[in-house]
Amino acid sequence: MLKSKTFVKKTRSGGVMKIVREHYLRDDIWCGSEVCAECKQESAVLQRDACIESNLCTYPHYLIPDTNVVLHQIDVLEDPVIRNVIILQTVLQEVRHRSAPVYKRLKDIIHEKEKHFYTFTNEHHRDTFIEREPGESANDRNDRAIRVATKWYSQHLKTSESDAEGLKVVLLTNDQGNTQKAEESSLLVYKCMWSMFSIRGSTDPFKKLCVSTNEITSSKVLFPEHLPLSRIQAGIKSGSFLQGSFRASRDNYLEATVFVQGEGEDSTEVLIQGLQNLNRAVHQDVVAVQLLPRNQWVAPSAVVLQDEGTAKDDDAEEEEEEKALRISAAEAASKPTGKIVGIIKRSWRPYCGMLNASQIKESTRHLFTPADRRIPRIRIETRQSSTLAGQRIMVAIDGWPKHSRYPNGHFVRSLGSAGEKDTEQEVLLLEHDVPHQDFSQAVLSFLPKMPWAITPEDMVKREDLRHLTVCSVDPPGCTDIDDALHCRELDNGNLEVGVHIADVSHFIRPGNAMDKEAANRGTTVYLCGKRIDMVPELLSSNLCSLRSNVERMAFSCIWEMNDKAEILKTRFTKSVINSKASLTYAEAQMRIDDTTMNDDITQSLRGLNKLAKILKRQRIEKGALTLSSLEVRFHIDSETHDPIDLQTKELMETNSMVEEFMLLANISVAQKIYDEFPDCAMLRKHPAPPPSNYDILLKAAKSKNVEIHTDSAKALADSLDGAKVDGFPYFNTLLRILATRCMMQAVYFCSGMDSDFHHYGLASPIYTHFTSPIRRYADIIVHRLLAVAIAADSTYPDLMDKHKQSALANNLNYRHKMSQYAQRASVAFHTQLFFKSRGILNEAGYVLFVRKNAIIVLIPKFGLEGTVFFDTKDKAAPNLVFDEEGPTLKVEQHNFCIFDKVKVTISLDASNIQHQKIRMALIDPVIPGVSVPAPDVEPQAKKPKLDR
Repeated sequence: MLKSKTFVKKTRSGGVMKIVREHYLRDDIWCGSEVCAECKQESAVLQRDACIESNLCTYPHYLIPDTNVVLHQIDVLEDPVIRNVIILQTVLQEVRHRSAPVYKRLKDIIHEKEKHFYTFTNEHHRDTFIEREPGESANDRNDRAIRVATKWYSQHLKTSESDAEGLKVVLLTNDQGNTQKAEESSLLVYKCMWSMFSIRGSTDPFKKLCVSTNEITSSKVLFPEHLPLSRIQAGIKSGSFLQGSFRASRDNYLEATVFVQGEGEDSTEVLIQGLQNLNRAVHQDVVAVQLLPRNQWVAPSAVVLQDEGTAKDDDAEEEEEEKALRISAAEAASKPTGKIVGIIKRSWRPYCGMLNASQIKESTRHLFTPADRRIPRIRIETRQSSTLAGQRIMVAIDGWPKHSRYPNGHFVRSLGSAGEKDTEQEVLLLEHDVPHQDFSQAVLSFLPKMPWAITPEDMVKREDLRHLTVCSVDPPGCTDIDDALHCRELDNGNLEVGVHIADVSHFIRPGNAMDKEAANRGTTVYLCGKRIDMVPELLSSNLCSLRSNVERMAFSCIWEMNDKAEILKTRFTKSVINSKASLTYAEAQMRIDDTTMNDDITQSLRGLNKLAKILKRQRIEKGALTLSSLEVRFHIDSETHDPIDLQTKELMETNSMVEEFMLLANISVAQKIYDEFPDCAMLRKHPAPPPSNYDILLKAAKSKNVEIHTDSAKALADSLDGAKVDGFPYFNTLLRILATRCMMQAVYFCSGMDSDFHHYGLASPIYTHFTSPIRRYADIIVHRLLAVAIAADSTYPDLMDKHKQSALANNLNYRHKMSQYAQRASVAFHTQLFFKSRGILNEAGYVLFVRKNAIIVLIPKFGLEGTVFFDTKDKAAPNLVFDEEGPTLKVEQHNFCIFDKVKVTISLDASNIQHQKIRMALIDPVIPGVSVPAPDVEPQAKKPKLDR
């Protein structure tokens, strides 16, 4: 049989094209069941004995889930106990269009023979295909197709052999309308998947997911109804609503901002305060927000407020909300304030965290507390709370009804015992969306066969630089050596300086599985004691790593300079080098400082160091910023792998030496690839911060009678250089730390999609990343562009497509940001391990910020930043006062201002295993009668001072 549909459409050129779509129907498609004698099938998938021991379904049965069951309960379908499931073509196609990850998981299940999942092509079967009726929506048509196929199966199997007697077909759906229509058609239907959870002998994860989340609700309406998408779209078009990304606050669970993207500097942030105004939005959702009248605009709260309670009734939560809203009265200038009126796109994902067991005995309703404080607690149902106690688990959100204080969700899987290093590392990688699975065989298949060596054919295409005195300078223990340097005097008296970068693009060719994996990962992630490679280790630590005394392929940037570090000539070449030494920063510094050493390597280092000082001075004169951030280094026990010491890193001249030449190479390459490919060059820019970003810096400086100018990068740099306070040598460092916090994030972009190339921090008109291709995918793209520019390699379509380059840049920006967050989380966890064995320590620190009920203290010795809360109980509450010299927190008879020196005790508070924290208690100055509860703490991870 043949169904056809004819229609016409307008082409881009303005013509009209007639389209005829033919749909073939057959009557010989197998049902897939062993009990069927009518279908002439060679190997059936669905078993004859399709019994799952269940208190509800005591008879043999096949399951037919609808689309929503597959999308939202894929975890259940993956359980080994679920077998003999019919996946309709209608469902498979809908899932494919709506969720690629779920579709992949479903396909994996179907391919597992022991699961007995059968795909039935109902859309091409004569008896199950249906036409869409006039006025019927696509969703309603698909629901009807599922019911028709279920009915066909029920009738078809009844006409089979007698041993099929008693075999039934069960439709699973969460849709009330679909359930009602199925019952009217005399189909066996269960309203939702959870009705099947009376199954006996199932695995623990299956039992933990128990009943319909639609039933985990109360009758009281707590939130306004979300507007339908049609009204939201009309409101956005008319300007009455704004569309933006919802960003929950880490410090106050009753506060969030909505970032509304505009053109250029027209982007705005709308403040949201209070549960009802937040209206069930979850971090990173795309929402519609309505601005409140101007007289209702408020300022961000200066209170640090965490949703720390155990499972409470919804009524009890409202008291806390009202209290927090009173606290958050405007202390400073108000901001545009609004309320969430609808959700445009949910950004839900499985969340890591821990279960808070209910205090009510025998209760199956419990609250899950996510590890990320920006995510609300999630209510789930499980009878296995005792088993999950002390475990890190993953939970997915199913929905958030308007009469529920918390969203409803279900258990996904257990990650292991809380507090264990492997478990906590897995949590931070999952929470920050860091791809960390082992490289697949498809990826590994593109690695070179060992033993590997540079061939004569390779040498023909490359410049032989093996005779040069090249060396690398890196941190201790570095195995993925991206860069090496050389410096030598030429016959004409000038200097030749070379930066040699690992030629990773030689091994990773465009479009293959390894290239796609590297593009997805985007960057290597460095955790404390562990590295998540962007490329397989054979490349990162061996064939691409510029180790000493082995021949390696490189991409070289070579300058001819005079003794004033002025560039006379620049050239780029694919090369072969043989590094003469792999040095640490300390070893290189020792060679430079030791006057008795005069070998070629040392002479090269001294020449590089002399030029680097000149280059740095020239950059600073142009307005480049020298900022500051405390970087910490852990000393790890070789046996237990626990941190035994924690120190801030000391930077040497050799750190700056390497940095200067990496910056110079990046700038030189950026200009070259932009000149050759003005529409598709992969560049990196650093936007200038908006003036409001500098408010805290200006107030902090003014509190010490220091004036800071922020008109330009050079004005800021000059102001910071002159910012000194007698008797306070650490003041300038603190000021630079605050200035770092004011900066915007540097981002990758495609030159054909943007007109602003300027790098604010480096005061450079153009910049890119060329020097770290082992650990950054952006550098691989830049290598490919440069290779094409010098005719060393051929191009390919995606490299010249500015839209694809722009999409790639967006992914790289996301991966880079999440990598930084993961590194900070790793530092935080290892800091907790360090203080766990150290007991209580007394250390001096400085006040960085003041809040309404707390001060944030920096401990320079450990690079540690923590919050000291003030709870005066019956005493007068802390009072935050704003004046011309900045905020002051008055507690009893003492005033706390930014940069005040304090002394605190530091210890680990492990009372909450989910969120262990460093406890800081004030011991100097002494505040009588003030109790100091355990604070939250966020140690600061490594942040590069310059954008190398």
